[in-house]
Amino acid sequence: MAKILIVEDETAIREMIAFHLARAGHEALQAADCRQARQILADERPALALIDWMLPDMTGLELTRQLKRDENFEDLAVIMLTARADEHDKITGLEGGADDYMTKPFSPREMLARIQAVLRRTGADSNSAQQAGVLQLDAAAHRVTARGAAVPLGPTEYKLLSFLMTHPDRVYSRAQLLDRVWGANVYVEERTVDVHIRRLRKALADHAAEIYIQTVRGAGYRFSTQVV
Repeated sequence: MAKILIVEDETAIREMIAFHLARAGHEALQAADCRQARQILADERPALALIDWMLPDMTGLELTRQLKRDENFEDLAVIMLTARADEHDKITGLEGGADDYMTKPFSPREMLARIQAVLRRTGADSNSAQQAGVLQLDAAAHRVTARGAAVPLGPTEYKLLSFLMTHPDRVYSRAQLLDRVWGANVYVEERTVDVHIRRLRKALADHAAEIYIQTVRGAGYRFSTQVV
């Protein structure tokens, strides 16, 4: 299931949410403030964040606005949590970049239903399969196939292919790929990306799919089924 970050300063509420997320099969990450949230976001790359409006170091609305302006997190799905039930506040939250808005108190069933709806709507549902050309990536099974045949990949090659397949036709520099795939606080040489790109291409070559991993000279790499 999905990796979900809970940004909530009230420990009891945060742990209650984490309990129900884990019970539903999700991986729950916890942050008590925006500083911790930014650290976890950089390291873990969750698919969705549940962000409380009132936080000790800045508002959840401002954090959401910052994330949506950051190309590293623009794809992050966000559900705003708040006791504010006024229509104006809901509109403000949604206009600030939130994908949904949940008013406290809420039931675990409502929360899980809204999470699944947002994950489906934003394409971040970790159970969804990605199809591109001859390749199919099944995130739930952690498996890649080409024309029905299994493509054996190492864990880093799988993560690299998964990221590129879910962001097709966009060029990413080595530094961006290190941040997105390895994590912002993993300190390795940028040329490490080249090594894993070569391994990925070698694994895909047996199925004539290596052409999908394209080098853009002076810029980086992209995944595309459009041969150039």
